[in-house]
Amino acid sequence: MKNIVVKYLIIAFVLGSVSIAQNKKFRKVENKAFAVGEKLTFDVRYGFVTAGTAIMAIPKMKRIFGRDVYHVVFRVNSVPAFDPFYKVRDRYETYLDKEGLFPWRFEQHIREGGFKRDFSAFFDQRRGIAKTSEGTYKIPPYVNDIVSAFYLARTFDYSDKKVGDRVHLENFYKDKVYPLDVVYLGKETITVEAGTFNCIMVEPLVVEGGLFKSEGNIIIWLTDDDLKIPVKVKTKVIIGSIDAELTAYKGLAGELKAKLPDKNGS
Repeated sequence: MKNIVVKYLIIAFVLGSVSIAQNKKFRKVENKAFAVGEKLTFDVRYGFVTAGTAIMAIPKMKRIFGRDVYHVVFRVNSVPAFDPFYKVRDRYETYLDKEGLFPWRFEQHIREGGFKRDFSAFFDQRRGIAKTSEGTYKIPPYVNDIVSAFYLARTFDYSDKKVGDRVHLENFYKDKVYPLDVVYLGKETITVEAGTFNCIMVEPLVVEGGLFKSEGNIIIWLTDDDLKIPVKVKTKVIIGSIDAELTAYKGLAGELKAKLPDKNGS
């Protein structure tokens, strides 16, 4: 009889703990920047050579532990003509909480030349732990992966920022939490294949787990409107730099007000 009582107490404790965890209240972040169906396409250039293409997309919503999440996919592939020199097949995925804009799961699959890396992490945001194939680690509330951090940064209001102002984020990668500050650099109007846009410039200070093997700064031009679509990304690499420039877009969350009319008025 005593054993039965103990068993019931254990079950009640476990179920109670699960109930508390499931009912935890999370933050809510206003998002006018992106929605399901958004697809952004880029040419990736190394110097004057188009070396690859990149696609950032939100193809669908999913459910993870009772929460609606954006399934975000980022792919980078070298073009066939470049494959014999340096073949790239990279894929990143994040599952981003719809209301709170924090990640529940992250995957990284890198294939660059002879280099290969696969990494995944489940973020138990209720209990403050990250589970990977290598272990379990403590994480601060709303910690990001590199892709979710980028989408979150698109929702920020930069209108009151001065050049040099920073927004602090935290990025979990492999087995550690790294600081990830986003520095505001000002405004600039730039032209790419997709058009001419008024942009704001930001610099994410990536310590570890970036989208490219960079050894210097990364500058991102975002449309100066609610959508903050990435128009251009400039990244230093071992020799020279890699530029990713927007060539096409669809499925936007709203009006692209930062785009300037072309010479034909369109």
